[in-house]
Amino acid sequence: MIIAIDGPAASGKGTLARRIAEHFNLPHLDSGLLYRATARDVLAADKDLRNSADAEAAAHNIDPATLQDERLRHRGIGEAASIVAKFPGVRAALSDFQHAFAHQPGGAVIDGRDIGTVVCPDADVKIFVVADVEERARRRFLELEARGEPVTREGVLLTIRQRDERDRTRTESPMRAADDAELLDTTNLDIETAVAAALQLIKRKIDRPDPA
Repeated sequence: MIIAIDGPAASGKGTLARRIAEHFNLPHLDSGLLYRATARDVLAADKDLRNSADAEAAAHNIDPATLQDERLRHRGIGEAASIVAKFPGVRAALSDFQHAFAHQPGGAVIDGRDIGTVVCPDADVKIFVVADVEERARRRFLELEARGEPVTREGVLLTIRQRDERDRTRTESPMRAADDAELLDTTNLDIETAVAAALQLIKRKIDRPDPA
């Protein structure tokens, strides 16, 4: 079973994907980490994030063992990732990785911004997670503040708006809900309620009993 979960930054898709993967005993991939790792490796090599050749070379040489690097969670790497993500060659290289992960025996849960539309259009279940931009900014601000990063609510809101614009308007694989995706608005949902709602959506789409 392949479950594709897409949505904008801080919508809650990553947490939902992890919890859903645990529920169905499936492997999980946060595709955003691939783009963050690409950006990290470009910077580590003292290359230019806006040079497509440098970014593509990094994307082709991602080491999956480094995807748990704590540096990938830093705000600056997230912004750098949105820059390299616009290059078709980067997206093609990382899409191949994601496609192979999703189609391993038994399937997987993958979250990102183009999983249901580009990476896995054949997914058994597609969920597009949304939330009001002000709420998403509040969540991201609290997350970054808890890590001790110097942020303001206004700055985080501006960053998320800019990220949304880049994701929606990029030429290659712009962020959008697949035509057959289930929409889940988490604006007023806590995580437990959101997980329960997502599981209901999944069970409506497939006839699969809970694992014993």
